[in-house]
Amino acid sequence: MYHLNLSILLSAAAALATPIHERQPSPSVTIQNGTVVGSSSLGIDSFKGIPFAQPPVGNLRLRPPQPLTQGFGTIQATAQPKACPQQSNQVDTSDLPSDVIGELMNSPLYQAVTNAGEDCLTVNVQRPSGTNATSKLPVLFWIFGGGFEGGSTSQYDGSSIVRRSIALDEPIVYVSVNYRSSGFGFLAGQELADEHSTNLGLRDQRLGLQWAAENVEAFGGDPEKVTIWGESSGSISVFDQTVVNGGDNTNNGKPLFRGAIMDSGSVIPAEDVTTSKPQAIFDTVAASAGCGSSTDKLSCLRAVDYTTFLNAVSSVPPLTSYSSLDLSYLPRPDSGDDFFAESPEISLRAGRFAKLPLIIGDQEDEGTLFALNQGNITTNEDLVAYLASYFPNSPNALEDVAALASNYPDQPLLGQPGGSPFNTGGLNNLYPQFKRLAAILGDITFTLTRRLYLHNLHLLPHLPQNPPFPTYSYISTYLHPLPLLGTFHGSDIIYAYGLLGDQDPITRVVQTYYVRFVNALDPNANGTVAWPQWSDEGGRIPQVLRFLGDGEVQVGGDGFREGAYGYLVANWSLFRV
Repeated sequence: MYHLNLSILLSAAAALATPIHERQPSPSVTIQNGTVVGSSSLGIDSFKGIPFAQPPVGNLRLRPPQPLTQGFGTIQATAQPKACPQQSNQVDTSDLPSDVIGELMNSPLYQAVTNAGEDCLTVNVQRPSGTNATSKLPVLFWIFGGGFEGGSTSQYDGSSIVRRSIALDEPIVYVSVNYRSSGFGFLAGQELADEHSTNLGLRDQRLGLQWAAENVEAFGGDPEKVTIWGESSGSISVFDQTVVNGGDNTNNGKPLFRGAIMDSGSVIPAEDVTTSKPQAIFDTVAASAGCGSSTDKLSCLRAVDYTTFLNAVSSVPPLTSYSSLDLSYLPRPDSGDDFFAESPEISLRAGRFAKLPLIIGDQEDEGTLFALNQGNITTNEDLVAYLASYFPNSPNALEDVAALASNYPDQPLLGQPGGSPFNTGGLNNLYPQFKRLAAILGDITFTLTRRLYLHNLHLLPHLPQNPPFPTYSYISTYLHPLPLLGTFHGSDIIYAYGLLGDQDPITRVVQTYYVRFVNALDPNANGTVAWPQWSDEGGRIPQVLRFLGDGEVQVGGDGFREGAYGYLVANWSLFRV
């Protein structure tokens, strides 16, 4: 810390000693709605909090985002932008070891965002200093995660990955988008369906992509070379952006993006916005806001003050509650609207999605974070009943879940793959069904769903061959020794964003693959250690890249937990949340 503070003081002193006429001017870019003045540091220009939509407040609350129609003059884009409203989260840490608590609370998933409010629809842009409107650099467009309940562009500084792109002589422009989450962005129900005001968070993301298509060139980016990237619910959003509008990802006849990177998330089968589960959530929110008996509940919800509505949308269980991945808010198909009209696995199987090169992968122990609060689940019957509650519209949920759970050992032993953290035998079992529940939650939400997604890409009957777009997949195992959590969900952010420093060996290898994919749609470009394309054609075991500790990589098979995977292949649509 002493050296860091000394460095800052010396840098400040040097800046003050530099004659004014020799100091670099603040970077400035003029776009459609005005002039944006940013800041420069360590070779990176940053422009923060650029509005891309009208503030979704007052009568625009719970409505699709509206493009800016007026200029904003000149804005100083140097302060951290306001985050969209965050659903309150709590996690019971009373029974967790202190080292696990530390890792948990330091992970991006649980970082608090205090500067939040409704006027939040902004983008951040970061680029190599010296970039100008003629540079035409590839663009990496980030969609953050947070369980569709929270998160913000302010949590993610793209400087490290931009610096990596400069070091590789493959420079990129980084763009991140704020979008509405929780009940502000994903409240469902018949009332919202009737006026086509569903899946607002996805609509915010899409308008942000349209902003990039129309403005990123002024910052030095190439609007025809955009790769969308997300993690967790951001990764699910990346997939959803490939299927909205029936798979049409164009704006004014040109694709909004040409590649995708999906970290921990893809296809989430879901019930329609008007079914009983989302309707019950709407009714709870309306009642909590004092609008339950109103003849026009939406008008009432738009009229209540911000704090009242925020408390109302937080009155349903959050991600960190006992309900865990049985999310209160998430993208749901709206059969009465073409924007997101059907459960995503239907779009996938029908080929109604944007077909483009992609990277998709998982952390080895995706489910451990989400099984921390269910200590009363001590028997197989408890586990089956708990998971069946995720699927209330399935008439045979108990039987379906029991059949799936039978593929996971009831008491994982050394050498058995059934419990997460995986490959730790009987260790790390916080309560009798912890490792088993963690394994199933991780698999059906992230890991085996990833394989189902890739498998269905290779089954498309209307394609003349295996996908004419390359697909690459990975599994990360770099935190295997960590007690209880293992290589937990969200830990990839630590390395992808260089939170341990640009020279961390894992950061270097992950960022190198990603930067080369953004530039060439091939992570192997320019001599990177070979990453095989994923394929299960002819019954072969597909190959993935494994990110190990110390920056090592290894090619391995993607054939684990075949019993559970085979059951899901045949019964995927039974598990709609």
